[in-house]
This record gives sequence, C-alpha cells and structure tokens, in this order.
Amino acid sequence: MGRAGLGSCLLLLLLLGGSGSPGTTPQPRGPWAQGQGPVPERGPWGRARYEAVKKHLGAVGALSRQYWRSLACRVWQEGCEEEEKQHEEREAGWSFPLVGQDYLEILSAWYCSFGKCCETGDCRIINNITGLEADLSGHLHGQHLAKEVVVRAVQGFLQSPRPQKALVLSFHGWSGTGKNFVARMLASHLYRDGLKSDCVRVFVSLLHFPHHNYVDSYKTQLQRQVGETLQRCRQALLIFDEAEKLHSSLLDAIKPFMAQQDSKGQADEQRSIFLFLSNLGGNTINEVALDFWRAGRAREEISLELLEQQLRLELQEAAESSYAHSQLLRENLIDVVVPFLPLEHQHVKLCARDAFLARGLPYTEATLDQVAQMMVFVPKEEKLFSAQGCKSVPQRINYFLP
Repeated sequence: MGRAGLGSCLLLLLLLGGSGSPGTTPQPRGPWAQGQGPVPERGPWGRARYEAVKKHLGAVGALSRQYWRSLACRVWQEGCEEEEKQHEEREAGWSFPLVGQDYLEILSAWYCSFGKCCETGDCRIINNITGLEADLSGHLHGQHLAKEVVVRAVQGFLQSPRPQKALVLSFHGWSGTGKNFVARMLASHLYRDGLKSDCVRVFVSLLHFPHHNYVDSYKTQLQRQVGETLQRCRQALLIFDEAEKLHSSLLDAIKPFMAQQDSKGQADEQRSIFLFLSNLGGNTINEVALDFWRAGRAREEISLELLEQQLRLELQEAAESSYAHSQLLRENLIDVVVPFLPLEHQHVKLCARDAFLARGLPYTEATLDQVAQMMVFVPKEEKLFSAQGCKSVPQRINYFLP
C-alpha cells in the first residue's frame, strides 16, 4: 500500500476508533478543533517526541489489526466464533485502545512528514528559497542589489543551525521601487499563507501608531503583539512599514526582540526576521545611480559596499528621524541596509507588462511605451528616473482597456 493510501486508512481507522460508544460522533481533535490554542510543540522532533510517536503508531497498528479481524469476520463467517465472542463482550463497553491524547495531531504530523511542507517541522512554514529567487528574478525589475542581498541573507539565516540574533534587514529607497513588493514576496515564499499567516505581522506607522500622545499605550501593545507572534511561531516575520515615522520609544520597545540571544537557550528553535521599510536614503541612492549614468557606467556596476556605506552616513546625519538615530543603528542590530535603486523607463515598461499579464489583458510594445510615458520622470534635465517608481502602473493600464 502506498503512503497516501496508508495515511487515508489510518485516518479512517482513527475517526472510527475514537473514544465513546458506537454511533456517537467522535469529538474532533487536532488543528481544526474549536477553541484549541496553538499546538504547544513546534520544534524539530527530539528523541522523546520520536519515542512518543512510535508508541502511538504502535497503538494505531494494534487498533487497525482489531478492526481488520472484525471486518473480515463480518464478510467471511467461517472460523470466527472466537471473534464473535470477543465482539459480544466489547459491545457493552466498546473498549478499543485509544491511540493517545493528540492522535489526530500525531497522524497529521506523521503524514505531513512525507511532504515537503514539513521539512521545517511546521506546515505553516515552507521556506521556498528557490521560488523566492525565481520570483525576484522574474518580477523585481531594476534591483540587482536587492535580489542578491535578500536571497543571500535570508537563505544563510535559515540555514544557520543556531542564529545568535534575529535577522534584521532595512529596505531603503524611493516610493514605488519595490520595498513592499519584496516584503510581500518574502512572506509568500516563507509561509504557506503569506501575509495572512499567523507567523507574520505587519505594522504601518501612521496606521497603527498615529498619535504620539498615546505612545506609552502603543509601546505596551507592540511588545505584546511581537511577543505573542514569536511565542506562537518558531520562525516569525515582523514587517515595519514607514519605519522612519516610528517613535523612538517604539523602536526601544522592540529592540530586545532583535538583540543577541543566549547560545545555550532556544536559539536553534526560535528565529525571527525583522524588515524595516523606509524612504530614508532615497536621495543618496538616486544621486549614486545618476552619477553612474552620467559617467556612462551601467547601474549593475553599483556595489552594495558603496551604497551601504553612504546610506549609513546619511542615516546618521538625518536630523528629524527617530529611526535614523535609534539604537538599532548605533548598536549594529541592523544586519544589512538594502538599497532600492530608482527605476528607469525600461523598468516601468516591464512593470506595465506584468500588470497586463496579471489581468490577462493583451498588450503591445507601443502600449507599454505609452504607459511608461504617462509617468513623471526626474531630474528635470535628464528625465531618467520615474518619480513614482512602478507604484501607479496598475492603475495606468485602465486607460487602455478595450
């Protein structure tokens, strides 16, 4: 019998063989049970867990043999007198052995262990780095640095057996250059349910923390929400949009969650990724890109070392930003500052192509050119970079609907 067939048979036997008398509906147990909180044990299976599952699966085997003998005797009557006697004795109590307290959870985990989704030990977490790399390559336009840095940083972090701290990435660049796009893509390739996963939390500064008068209340709320997410998931993703508008007290509140962990503690089981998205540094990034263009050099020649160094200098000199002057930078809690370059005409055309394809609409090269020409390009003399990046491109194609 194949794995899928065996899994189906075991599931049927368990549903038929739950506690209670014949004819009663067994109470569901496992991840779909109402009112049942998160599964307490999510880490990789240790020796104790293995022995417990082995014991429970042994009980499943014994249970299945009893059901098979009972079924066979109902079909073939010969030589079943002893079985019928045992069946009559069981009618009063129906005392088939229980598989264990969380038998459906165990069966689900056992069955899922044959699938790719449970290589992580938690089926909410998929960590599809290959898919992430392919999607970034095919749909993130004009961002050679972000493609390389994000994949390399996340893959290395997830492969580390005992990370000493959370992975903290800070995305910088003009609006519309792909910061939110990459954040969404990370969520969709690391988690089965993407941004809807209960392992992912998104905070937008002006939406969630609009009034500085209530910062103390926000601080308590933020610490609780981040702590609950980390407790609920051994691998969590925390996204902070408009990071430059976060109050310094809020940044101080989440700093302990990013700091170095005790190597003797749960660092091998608990890991978290923090993403900060900010428009800070956009002017510095654009100036470097413009200088390369004026010098006749390809934008792909721009290195991370050059941009990151200049970005950090600009952040340190920013006068009005709590994020720039927070302990995150001074204490080197940010692992990588990821620059997003300004987008040129050719990149806007590629964004327009993706928008047409996403809606199943036909397009021509002339149509893509028309969409790109509807955007505003700067600086005034060169008209090289899209002032809005690709942010409004999906709305622009509405003008070309049949």
